[in-house]
Amino acid sequence: MNPHHQARTFDSGNDRASRRQLRQTLRQKRRSLSFEEQRQASERLALNLLRHPDLHRARHIGIYLANDGEIDPSLYIDLARKKGIRFYLPILHPIYPGKLVFSPYYDGVQLTANRFGIPEPPFPRSRRKPAWALDAVLFPLVGFDETGGRLGMGGGFYDRTFAFSRIRPCMAPKLVGLAHDFQRVEQLPVEPWDVPLHGVVTDKRCYRFKP
Repeated sequence: MNPHHQARTFDSGNDRASRRQLRQTLRQKRRSLSFEEQRQASERLALNLLRHPDLHRARHIGIYLANDGEIDPSLYIDLARKKGIRFYLPILHPIYPGKLVFSPYYDGVQLTANRFGIPEPPFPRSRRKPAWALDAVLFPLVGFDETGGRLGMGGGFYDRTFAFSRIRPCMAPKLVGLAHDFQRVEQLPVEPWDVPLHGVVTDKRCYRFKP
């Protein structure tokens, strides 16, 4: 399957098998990208993020380390640090299951793999920052549509962590999904527990959503 062929169809019903199949298809597409294609996507993503209006005033940003073919924000991190922006990695909260807390990400920080094999700072020795204290959070998507529908890995960590944003939107950071542009699909169902995104940034363009 051509990794650049954009998926456009999806059963918008409550068929879990359809969501699971779409998730597998999109993950396989992004894993099939070559090193050079990933590098170019990372460069274009960085440029789009640097000029994104929702991030102009952000100084404390939650970020992720790319794996499983996710679009890589590392170049953006390097460039934004030169502007004084501080970044924070998510940590699986050991006290509140299913939620995340964020810890400073800097050169030389010690990282250990969590139960999903994703590197994160060690919880006991980290200077942690609660989700509401961040200016923006950039997190990876498996799929998205142009109306703000999104498909993640299915764990629900970001939805539970930022559930407060539906009650107190004035306290919420800007929530922006990152993806390769071919991960855009025609339509995704919006579940009652889905936390709305302010936008999605890809290697090709920025999608902004109204509240």
